[in-house]
Amino acid sequence: MARTPDPDRRARVLADATDYVLAHGLAGLSLRPLAAALGTSTRMLLYDFGDKQQLVAATLAEARRRLAELFTQHIEGASRTETLSAMWTWLTAPEQQPYLQLFFEIHIDAMAHPERYPDGGRGLITDWLGFFTSTNRDQPVDRTTATLMIATVRGLLLDRFLTHDHERTHQALEHLAALLAD
Repeated sequence: MARTPDPDRRARVLADATDYVLAHGLAGLSLRPLAAALGTSTRMLLYDFGDKQQLVAATLAEARRRLAELFTQHIEGASRTETLSAMWTWLTAPEQQPYLQLFFEIHIDAMAHPERYPDGGRGLITDWLGFFTSTNRDQPVDRTTATLMIATVRGLLLDRFLTHDHERTHQALEHLAALLAD
């Protein structure tokens, strides 16, 4: 009779694997070095997660869950301009960089390999849409405005990563916030 995976061990391995992926990214991820870094074996990783793709999917879901939880703590109940400013301040903090690098890596990978993502990568966008349209009590944000906010922030973050022009990208974000306030 086959043993069932231990959910506590699986949760610990998932947490550690998520930390590993946040630190190293997905490019070139191999089970053997991952298992060694986690103090386990490839056999146990496969036992707990089925295959590499399921492990990666679980790791990405955990990273998204963590980011959403942290993000919600920082901007709950703000107006849409306060939400936008708080989002920018929080996302541009150095401690969020591993999440952002991972999510930009996933965006690119989802465009090149949509078959690797059950939803084709749509969850990367719809998670944020749901957050913006449901969080703002003072000024509800419609889906179109939420889309504009998310796309602008994503573009400015990518610009900031590539150019390191923090001042210009911050000014552009403040300009969008002023437009939304009108």
